[in-house]
Amino acid sequence: MEILIKNCRVVDETKDFKGDIYITEGKIADYGKDLNYPCPVVDASNLVVMPAFIDMHAHFREPGYTYKEDIYTGSLAALKGGYTLVNLMANTDPICSSLEVVDYVLNKSKEVDLIDVHQTLSITKDFDGQTLEHLDSIDSRIKFISDDGKGVQSNLVMYQVMKEAKEKGITIIAHEEDEEIVDIDTRLSENLMTLRDIYLSKLTGASLHLAHVSTKESIEFIRKAKKEISNISCEVTPHHIALYDMDYKVNPPIRKKTDVLGIIEGIKDGTVDVIATDHAPHSKEDKENGAPGISGLETAFPICYTHLVRSRDISLNRLSQIMSAVPGRLMGANKGKIKVGYDGDIVLVDLDKEFRIDGIEFLSKGKNTPFNGMKVYGRVVATLRKGEIKYNGGINIDNR
Repeated sequence: MEILIKNCRVVDETKDFKGDIYITEGKIADYGKDLNYPCPVVDASNLVVMPAFIDMHAHFREPGYTYKEDIYTGSLAALKGGYTLVNLMANTDPICSSLEVVDYVLNKSKEVDLIDVHQTLSITKDFDGQTLEHLDSIDSRIKFISDDGKGVQSNLVMYQVMKEAKEKGITIIAHEEDEEIVDIDTRLSENLMTLRDIYLSKLTGASLHLAHVSTKESIEFIRKAKKEISNISCEVTPHHIALYDMDYKVNPPIRKKTDVLGIIEGIKDGTVDVIATDHAPHSKEDKENGAPGISGLETAFPICYTHLVRSRDISLNRLSQIMSAVPGRLMGANKGKIKVGYDGDIVLVDLDKEFRIDGIEFLSKGKNTPFNGMKVYGRVVATLRKGEIKYNGGINIDNR
């Protein structure tokens, strides 16, 4: 399969030019100006072509909670949002503490054949907070371990797992929440655990990725730590960038405006490595009963483009860097850049398209979003994975 994308603005972390992209056999084979190949052509005039987005933190709920989401509907939502690679968390049923669950998810994803998937293994067996023996069976498919949704409460267990992660060359994705403190002060809960894990990472040399950082204090802790060590990375979410002082339930909670400003400053100065969605779909009933989370894959780009790029806080290059290039590097994927030999995973976006978000239109089963009615810019028009159009929201193909 081959395809030529013509007359577009091409943007990645380092490039910004008007031209064309040629993809064949699933890879980017050429890019530049006035390309001509005898293959199907897409005229992308007035559109921007970027590397498809990569999400380091999502929940597709399968196995066990498929009434909320499944691999098929989650993949559809990802494509509509411009994503072709997602990293799934372990809080399924059964909890992903074994390679059998990993095999199930990866095989199902290959069967669906819409996007690429990495499945994260739990840090402790069945999230029990103590048992680590299941990590002995890890194979090369496992790049990340996480007890996301709970966090590792024991200092000793976290110290032990960091030493093991260092030996195995895998990264810990840390959910920073002190359960003894959280009901008293959610900010203190996050900040205490963030400090602990930064210290343990420095001590052990383990690679630490801090999930959904939400406080200005944690951003400052990470900023200072990065001046001394290179084995720490972090992510922030679109909802912690765009929202403040509201009660919509999510974990960690929506913070104050000063936290939003702190996060944006962290994005601007390079402290923040990644924007991840923490896509957490729920049924209407579960959300009404207090389940925390946002269905975020389909709104991430327009939210971030509107609140970061149109606001002139960062460039489109920087947004591409933290939504595609850096997560691609952290995941060891051949994706995230417009570069010859990289996977032909690209997204076509209309930056001038203004629209209002409506959760009813989501392809995800989860319609739970605090962004209903918000006016944004930057609609995803099409998403290609390995040169194949997997989501088409309005482009025409000339099969010349």
